[in-house]
Amino acid sequence: MSNDWYYVHQLAALAGFRLIVLANRIGCNDEFLLELHDGLIEGLACAIARLRSITAMERQLANEPDEEGLAAFHLHGEEECFARFRINLLDDLEIDFGTNEYRLNGGEWHYALSADCDGIEISYPSLVDLTDDELGTLAPIIRSIRSEAGIGISIARVVYD
Repeated sequence: MSNDWYYVHQLAALAGFRLIVLANRIGCNDEFLLELHDGLIEGLACAIARLRSITAMERQLANEPDEEGLAAFHLHGEEECFARFRINLLDDLEIDFGTNEYRLNGGEWHYALSADCDGIEISYPSLVDLTDDELGTLAPIIRSIRSEAGIGISIARVVYD
């Protein structure tokens, strides 16, 4: 990033959001929402760990010579991983259009192709985002994390049509 303090700012912002989610969890009495809170807390902790790793590598590069460029290469890879970082709180759907298969949450692959006397049908499930009513007090926090920290957060459930 062009700003020397970008990752330090991200680290502080995500640590603050993690504290907000922890505090919000205290007032929650719904089992489903408690699981979402726990998943978000864990996801933010993973993002914070990645940022700490990046800032440690930046510190190492600033203090030690890197003639071979290996540390800079490793830092660049960590920065790219963080740029693609996502928190997935519910279902994860992968679709392989080449083989007409799909899998949920990293499980086994299932065929979406079926055939009968009426012809061939390909039917993939889809993801539907949870509504703000379903998320309760977690909804504005998630919106803030997405907009201020730029972290992608997916909260969708699989629906079979």
